[in-house]
Amino acid sequence: MEMPGPGYAFFGPEERANVEEVLDHWERTRHTYGRPEPASFVHRFEALAGEVFGARHAVTTNSGTSALLTALVAAGIGAGDEVIVPGYTFVASIASVAHLGAVPVLAEIDESLTLDPADVERRITPRTRAVMAVHMLGAPCDLTALRRVTERHGLLLVEDVAQACGGTYEGRALGTFGGLGAFSLNPYKVLTSGDGGFVLTDDPGLHRRAAAFKDHGRYPADGPAGDPLFGLNLRMPELSAAVACAQLAKLDSVLRRTRAVKRRLAAAIPAREGVRRRTLHDAAGECGTLLVHLFDRAGDARAVASALGTTTLRDSGQHYYGNMRQLTAPGGRYAGPALRPGALPRTDDCLARAVALSVGVSDRHLGAGFGTTVHASDTEIDWVAERFTKAVRGVLG
Repeated sequence: MEMPGPGYAFFGPEERANVEEVLDHWERTRHTYGRPEPASFVHRFEALAGEVFGARHAVTTNSGTSALLTALVAAGIGAGDEVIVPGYTFVASIASVAHLGAVPVLAEIDESLTLDPADVERRITPRTRAVMAVHMLGAPCDLTALRRVTERHGLLLVEDVAQACGGTYEGRALGTFGGLGAFSLNPYKVLTSGDGGFVLTDDPGLHRRAAAFKDHGRYPADGPAGDPLFGLNLRMPELSAAVACAQLAKLDSVLRRTRAVKRRLAAAIPAREGVRRRTLHDAAGECGTLLVHLFDRAGDARAVASALGTTTLRDSGQHYYGNMRQLTAPGGRYAGPALRPGALPRTDDCLARAVALSVGVSDRHLGAGFGTTVHASDTEIDWVAERFTKAVRGVLG
């Protein structure tokens, strides 16, 4: 089973109407040499995103990868700087650091499948500039501990919120805890505009640098120019912004549904020895897009996954550091540690024991090849729970 994220399932007349408005008003472009067009959907989305997530500034980009790159450039990350990232994340988190000539320092995850704050602190050196907290599979990192570490060492916290748009931690939106938060709007995310991304920040200086970098180094015209910045064209197209505006207005509805489906699915799967649920740092704040179980033994996890026609998280695609060989291709700038299994033993162990059931998104690269859909009936959800329970019983007895 392969299906895009839950936002796609909520496409309706609102997205279509916005797209038609763009086609009828081509002159509404956000990108007029730094001068915003208030009627443009790009301008509207940036204003709405700041309001929805409680951030002072938002900067749109053409992808989540571009959002990460923009955030790092805005923060002044450059050649030789070290940025600590988890060994379990999408390849873009690590690649965005490497593209700047900076050094990705891989750190362990724990059974939350997010950064282990204690391991992060062990890997800090005099060259460390930032920590990238990746909220994997719709759930937040331990932001209390990570902020304590970064503040103690004077480091910047950057949040990768690509897989957790709309998630919260202690009642506050993810993406607003660090200096910058980067989001994705690709088809497999909570919300989608076809593709796209955005950056949140409360810092006016970081906002202006981010806005300039994604627009060929042109600073917004409504304020002073900063230092010359070698930028790129990473701007969000107006058509994408039109869809993104309609999607963002549906965020609460999307999350209500994913969380409701996950609650029913979880309640229908009985607890038993030999397997337990993933640790959640804020169960109320996670997005509900995936239900993850960790087995005591990796062999049991692989057998259950095989019975369901899926894989463990360790055996999935480019979210596991050991499967990111393209980062070391000739001509690249990767200068981090070797990307070989065994480099992060605790990460290897957690992922080898983890099986994910999809709720709002099914993606083989996430190891989420079996589960339910966001609009599934109660009968369909219960069937998925029964299949999983039967597979576990067949392996564990």
